[in-house]
Amino acid sequence: MKQKTIAPGYLFPKGYTNYVFMLLFLLYMFDYIDRMVVTSMFVSIEKDLGITHTQSGLLVSAVYWAIVLLTFPISILIDRWNRTKTIGIMAVLWSLATVLCALTGNFLQLVLTRAMIGVGEAGYAPGGSAMISGLYPQEKRSKMMGLWNASIPLGTAIGVLLGGIIATRLGWKHAFGIVAIPGMIVAILFFFVKDYKTVDLSFVDSQNVKTKMKKRDIVREFLSKPSLIFTYFGFAAVVFVTTSMITWLSTYFHVTRDMSMEKAGTMASAVMVLAIIGAPVGGIITDRWRKKNIKARLIFPALTSMLAALFLMVALWFTKGTVQYIFFLLMGVTITAFISGAAAVTQDVIHAGLRAMSYAIAVVVQNLLGASTAPLVIGKLYDLYSIETAMSILPIVLAVAAILFFTGSRYYTKDLEKVVKIELQPA
Repeated sequence: MKQKTIAPGYLFPKGYTNYVFMLLFLLYMFDYIDRMVVTSMFVSIEKDLGITHTQSGLLVSAVYWAIVLLTFPISILIDRWNRTKTIGIMAVLWSLATVLCALTGNFLQLVLTRAMIGVGEAGYAPGGSAMISGLYPQEKRSKMMGLWNASIPLGTAIGVLLGGIIATRLGWKHAFGIVAIPGMIVAILFFFVKDYKTVDLSFVDSQNVKTKMKKRDIVREFLSKPSLIFTYFGFAAVVFVTTSMITWLSTYFHVTRDMSMEKAGTMASAVMVLAIIGAPVGGIITDRWRKKNIKARLIFPALTSMLAALFLMVALWFTKGTVQYIFFLLMGVTITAFISGAAAVTQDVIHAGLRAMSYAIAVVVQNLLGASTAPLVIGKLYDLYSIETAMSILPIVLAVAAILFFTGSRYYTKDLEKVVKIELQPA
């Protein structure tokens, strides 16, 4: 039987590689559907359970707190054990937890089951990013990271849209049960996927001797890369804004435009789904620009984050009605354009055996400082003042992200030169 040709830079035939990528894409999409379906059901849940806006924000934050607690230890398991099995187990767990949300009877039970979703999702982003980095050539890394991360706004938009529709017509508990089933099916398929061999944690010292990395060497690997550190915090700033928009934009439209939650959810989901353009297009532009400017994977996120800040500033501070919504849509296109380059940087400047751990640190920082705090901060400001006042801080946070990415770009080239070159092998 004729053996399939494997293209340079690939571990498996392109057809199989793209099949694995599609499963990874679908899992990330269902991850965010399950995570964010609750946001367009806040009004229904608040009426049913008698909770405040801050408590509604806690239903989102609980997921991210669980991710913060468990992402790092699970990433070590992924790097040192098996990416495919770990990802499959995680996906089954978060799907089951989503189903359990439909069976809750009070606020405490709902918070706990939402946290269980985070337990399941904790290892997915690090494991998925490490797999994609290994499956595709480095020169395509931003593009594939961008395509993969396009599943986030798509899943978010679907979750927000379905949550509003199902909650209005069937009740909010039905929404949790319905969205969990497809993710479970894809999770089972992932148990049969091939991967690359676990990378030995070693480096060549100054005397050209191969040495096994110790804990202090691993810590030094991260702390000696300023571009990586600035990227982590830039991630956090953008994620603070995107999570705030995902969580509260439908409520913002509901309050400021006096419309039903179903219609408000539809408008909010349209803004989020446009982000599906920014991530892959940003990846394509970044990879092409990188051929001329090696720092493109951080300069481009700086530029697009500042552009998104300007669009959001105009939308929240200066306009109303149709004009305002146009600027929201423009923000939706640009706000995720950063992720392809920034995510690639977390893989570029680190030892190949620490890639899942590197993205896990990004996840911990962005969730601790961004995703887990954003729903509560905006919810608290909403309770104290108004939804308009609460949302008005977001353009400033995006501008901070742009500054962080640009600062990181000044160190990227030197950090890249420090990385040990390792050729991956298929398992």
